[in-house]
Amino acid sequence: MRLAALFLGLAGISLAACATLPEPDLTLTATNDPYAWMEEVEGEEALAWVRRQNARTLPILESDPRYAPLLADASAIVNNRERLPLGSLRGGYLYNFWQDETNVRGLMRRSPIGAYAAGTPVWETVLDVDALAAAENANWVFKGWTCEPESGTRCMVSLSDGGLDATTWREFDIATRQFVADGFVAPEAKSSIEWMDGDTLLVGTDWGPGSLTESGYAMEIRAWDRGSPLSAARSLLTGQPSDVGVFVGALEGEDGTRAAIAVRADTFFTNSIWRLDQAEPAAFTLPPMSSVVGLHKGQVLFTLQQAWTPPGAAAEIPQGALAAMPLDQATGSAPTVTLIYGPGPRDSIEGIGVTRDAVLVAAYSNVRGRLLRFSFDGRGWMESEIEMPANGAIGIVTSDVREPNAYVVFEDFLNPSTLYEVDARAGAARRVRSLPPLFDASPYVSEQFEAVSADGTRVPYFLIRRADLPFNGDTPTLLYGYGGFQVSMTPSYAPNVGRLWLDRGGAYVLANIRGGGEFGPAWHQAGLTTNRQVIYDDFIAVAEDLIERRVTNPRRLGIMGGSNGGLLMGVMLTQRPDLFRAAVVQVPLLDMVGFAEDNMLAGASWVAEYGDPRLQEDGTPVAPDQRAFLVRLSPYHNLDPAAAASVAPFFVTSTKDDRVHPAHARKTAARLEAAGSPYYYYENIDGGHSAAANLQEAARRRALEYTYLAQRLMD
Repeated sequence: MRLAALFLGLAGISLAACATLPEPDLTLTATNDPYAWMEEVEGEEALAWVRRQNARTLPILESDPRYAPLLADASAIVNNRERLPLGSLRGGYLYNFWQDETNVRGLMRRSPIGAYAAGTPVWETVLDVDALAAAENANWVFKGWTCEPESGTRCMVSLSDGGLDATTWREFDIATRQFVADGFVAPEAKSSIEWMDGDTLLVGTDWGPGSLTESGYAMEIRAWDRGSPLSAARSLLTGQPSDVGVFVGALEGEDGTRAAIAVRADTFFTNSIWRLDQAEPAAFTLPPMSSVVGLHKGQVLFTLQQAWTPPGAAAEIPQGALAAMPLDQATGSAPTVTLIYGPGPRDSIEGIGVTRDAVLVAAYSNVRGRLLRFSFDGRGWMESEIEMPANGAIGIVTSDVREPNAYVVFEDFLNPSTLYEVDARAGAARRVRSLPPLFDASPYVSEQFEAVSADGTRVPYFLIRRADLPFNGDTPTLLYGYGGFQVSMTPSYAPNVGRLWLDRGGAYVLANIRGGGEFGPAWHQAGLTTNRQVIYDDFIAVAEDLIERRVTNPRRLGIMGGSNGGLLMGVMLTQRPDLFRAAVVQVPLLDMVGFAEDNMLAGASWVAEYGDPRLQEDGTPVAPDQRAFLVRLSPYHNLDPAAAASVAPFFVTSTKDDRVHPAHARKTAARLEAAGSPYYYYENIDGGHSAAANLQEAARRRALEYTYLAQRLMD
C-alpha cells in the first residue's frame, strides 16, 4: 500500500468550453452542503438513496436485449479455467490463488515447481475461502498472506469483510491446513504485518486513540511476541500524524540473510526506510524519493524517483535508475552506491525480480517491453538482454531469492498471455504455456500513434480496431485513461474488450497520458498538484487526434476510467463534455475540495499527488495555491448539469470501498438528479475498491458498463 492552444485548429473549441465553465459552488463543502449526509458510508438514509438509484438504473440496462449475452460473455471470461495460474514461489512450490464459478471466493492452492514448469501443474488445496466463509457465516474476501521464512509453513492470512481494505489477520499452518489454535490474531484494521522470526511479528495497526495517521493508517510499528497479548507488543518506530503511514516488510537474500524493515511514508511519494532487526532502528541512507526493491548477494537494490548524488560521491545517479549498495553499509553515513541501470527519457522500469543468480528487470521503451538481466560478481554489475517477443508487455510474475528460475508473462492487445520460465543464470527464457484465445483477433490490428498536447508534448496512445476500419469518423470508440500515481498503462490482453466491445463493432483506445509512469518518474511528476492540468490536456489531445484521424466523432466517442481515472472522467465532464457522449466513471474521486478531510477515508494520503485543499483552524488554507487550483478543478463543484446532460454519465462505485469514499460518486450523481440531468448509477453493496467482491460481481459490472456504452454510442 504519482497552457497553449490545443492540437491543430481545435483550440477554439477547448477555449470556448473552458470559458463557459460555471463558477465553482463552494457552499457544497460548508455545513449547509445538502449532500453531506451521503458521507456516512452505511447511513440508513444514504443506503436508501443508493438502493433507489440501483432500482432505477439496473432495469434500464438489464432489460436491454444486449445485456444477457454480454453477461454470458463476461461470465465465461472470468470463469474460464484456461487462465494462467500465476502466483508466488516458495519452498519448492508455486502458490496460486484461484477463483471460478465453483470457487467464487477462491482457494489458495499449490503445485510442485517442477510440474508447474512442465506446464502440467499438480494442484493441492491449501485454504478454501468459500468453505471458511460458509463455516464461519462470514463474508470473507482473501487479501493475501505473508509466511515466516524459517519453516515456511506458518502464514499470517489477511481476510476482509466484503472487500474492505481493513482486514483481520490470522495465523495459518500450511502443514495442517488449519488456523493455529492460540496463534496470532490481529483484529480488523488497515494493518501491515511481517515476520521478524517464527515467534515474533512486526505489526503496524490501530493501537487505540491517537495511533493512526490523518490518512487512517498505522503510525507506529511494534514487535509482538508469541503468547503475549497484542497490547503488550513492544514499540519500535513511531511516525507523525501527518504521515501517510508506517508499513513493515523484509529483505531476504539468497544466502539466508534477512533484514526486517519499515517504510515510514511521510507523503505518498516520499519516505524513509528503517532497519528494525538491530539494537536500535536505523534509517537507510537514501533520498526521500526512492524505493527499496530487493536484496541480492549482499546488495540492497533500490530505484530512484529523483536524481541523487550519494554522500561522498562525485557522480549523480539519474532519476528513474536502479542502483545498489551493500546491506552492511545501508545505514552508514557514506555507503558505496553503484548504478545498475539508468533508463533513457522515453524508457521506464516496470518490474524487478530477484533470483538466486541474477536480477531481472522488465524495462520499457516507448511503452513496449524488454527483459533485462543483471548479474553481480562481487565487483560490478553486468547487463544483458533476454530474448522475448517484441512490441508487447512483459510482466515479472514471480521470483524467489532461493530459486534459480523466475516466471514472466508476455502479452499484447491481441495475443493471449504466454508464460515463460526464465533461467536467470543462463539468461534464457523458455515458453511454458500460452492461453487459448478468448476472442477471434484475426479481424483486428493494434497500432501506436501520438497526439500533441497543449504544451507540445508528444503523448502516445494505442488504437485497437478492425483492419478494414473505414475511417469515416463514425466508429463507436472507447477511450480509456488513468494518468496518476506513476501507474503505467501498458499493452495487455483484454478479452473483455475483445468480446464485449470489439466484436460488437467498437474500437478501443488506451492513452498513455502524463501522470502515469510510462516514461519513468518525470512523466508522472510533470502532472503533480498544480501542474495537473497537463494530464487532462493530454487526454483531450488524444480524443481530438482520434477525431482528426476520422476514427470517430463526439457522437460515437465514450470514455472510461476508475479511481484516479474516475477523477479524469469527472474533469472531462466539466471541461470537455462536448467531446464525448458516454463516460463510465468507476470508483471515482470527484470532490477535490473535500477529499482529504478526516471523514473521507484514505484521501489525506493523496495530497502529494493532488495538492492539499484543507483549511487550518483559523480558516486559512494550508496551501493556498494548491487549494485555489483544486477549487477550479473539482468536478463536484464545477459540474454543469446542463452540459453533462449530453454525456449522461454512468457512475459505478462500492459501499465497501474504504479507500475512495463512495460519497464522491453519490454526491455528484445527486447534483445531476436535483437538476433533472440524465445519469446512471450503480453501487455494489460489497466489492471494495474494485467494486466487485467476486468474479460473478465483476462479470455483472462489466456487462452493465458495456450495455450502457452500446446504448450511448451504438444506438
